Amino acid sequence: DEELLKSMQATIVRVEGDCEQLSYVTGSLRDDHRQHQKDIEALFQSLEGLEKKADKEDLLLLKVDKAALGSKVSCAHFDASMERLEDKIHELLRRVLSQEQHWQEAQQWFSDALDSKLDRLELGPFQKQLEETWARTIKHLKDELTVEIDNAAGIKQQLLVPYKCLSCDRHLNMQVPG
Repeated sequence: DEELLKSMQATIVRVEGDCEQLSYVTGSLRDDHRQHQKDIEALFQSLEGLEKKADKEDLLLLKVDKAALGSKVSCAHFDASMERLEDKIHELLRRVLSQEQHWQEAQQWFSDALDSKLDRLELGPFQKQLEETWARTIKHLKDELTVEIDNAAGIKQQLLVPYKCLSCDRHLNMQVPG
């Protein structure tokens, strides 16, 4: 029984360690996912800003003299930049989706590992044994601590001479009034 109990305790400690590792990995994956999400949102905001800027530039190009067009960004250059930006956004999106897939795989692996660590049938008798031991210990402590308590505010008792100090137990010479 002691070996079984030690084995189960070691298993529980290992499971708790695995749970802590899972919590740490899950937290870091969640943080990575949030950071990737923020990066994607920032890219989309930049893209929207560039689109608004491009629309404004198109309006300006229609109104501006052809001589001033030479100082503006050419459409071919702008289109090439937009294509590169779009490629980068797709690459980042692919990475985020891949990271999410890895996170789900890790979560499934930890869940499977946790399920394989303890047999659910072993926990019932172990829990019952722990509850019985706990109940016996509490009963034993209650039996030991049972003391008759006097509800009186004070006790009238003959004081013995010589008096002794309560804290240091040294003899005192005192006169009791009356």
